[in-house]
Amino acid sequence: MSSVVIEGVARQFDNHRALNDVSITIEQGEFFSLLGPSGCGKTTLLNIIAGFLSPNNGRVLIGGKDVTALPPYQRHIGMVFQNYALFPHLSVGDNVAFGLKVRKVSRSEQQRRVTEALKQVRLEGLAQRMPHQLSGGQQQRVAIARALAIEPQVLLLDEPLSNLDARLRKEMQDELRALQQRVGITTVLVTHDQEEALTLSDRIGILGQGELQQIGAPAALYRQPANRFVAEFVGQANLFHASAHNGLYQARDHFVVAGSALQLSAAQPASASSLLIVRPERVQFSSEPQQFTSNGSAASVKEVSFAGATLRLVCQLPGGGEIRVQPAEAHFSQLPAPGDRCYLHWQAADVIVLPAQERA
Repeated sequence: MSSVVIEGVARQFDNHRALNDVSITIEQGEFFSLLGPSGCGKTTLLNIIAGFLSPNNGRVLIGGKDVTALPPYQRHIGMVFQNYALFPHLSVGDNVAFGLKVRKVSRSEQQRRVTEALKQVRLEGLAQRMPHQLSGGQQQRVAIARALAIEPQVLLLDEPLSNLDARLRKEMQDELRALQQRVGITTVLVTHDQEEALTLSDRIGILGQGELQQIGAPAALYRQPANRFVAEFVGQANLFHASAHNGLYQARDHFVVAGSALQLSAAQPASASSLLIVRPERVQFSSEPQQFTSNGSAASVKEVSFAGATLRLVCQLPGGGEIRVQPAEAHFSQLPAPGDRCYLHWQAADVIVLPAQERA
């Protein structure tokens, strides 16, 4: 196991700056995810860590050693690609052993490592099968076993679950996290799937437009986003542009939403031009009439989406704005329908306050 340190890395392709002064320290044994939308630079950064690309500026250290100028095969990394890149004409065992043969590892040691790697991914007894005889999840595990067989210091994963169906993807997320914890290897995952990153990671680095927006534990990123980009990308967010409304609450800052009569009370310090955020699952939904002085409003149901254990609602506020709500399905004896009158409420502590400059 080794740490990975990225110092001031920048990369430009023609007139496009893919990465701009990115610095990250990934601790030994950590599961770290690079999360962001398509084109944000996360795969470029992973390829720079792996050695497939060179940065225009900055450097990469693995285990305290500067590897910026080293080719991939000298970096002691294992990599799993999005399409698995298995050799169709080789058996499972020969696929796993491929990197060992290239490194001229003895035959007996190859056999030991292949057996151990297949055991780690729970594919014992399948060494003689061909890739086409395996399910997508099994093929993905063979690719991971091949990466682990060379006993790398760091495991790099480039969207390895994106080709799986939803059910199998969830199963493989659980298996991948359990495997990483058993092996204890430093792991860097690239994904655009926020749920996947939140589920798997010890920490996450959010990339946007080639720049590092925020690093933190999954819960911290969700509850305390550094800016609007992070707030909107990690989970859903109701955004309110507010103006100060003085004299109503002494203990908390109090606001009215611009363009409507909705009043918000925030437990966090804020200014008159702050951007206020409320997560949909924090909004309490009721069909019974209620009176509100703040953080609540009568509304009407506009859209209803059934999502199993939860509902996804879009509700119309009196001032013309909309708010997304995500209540538990078990809350209802009869599901709401478009046009239904409803009453919404949330706590002051559930209002996330972003700095004034994040309004734009």
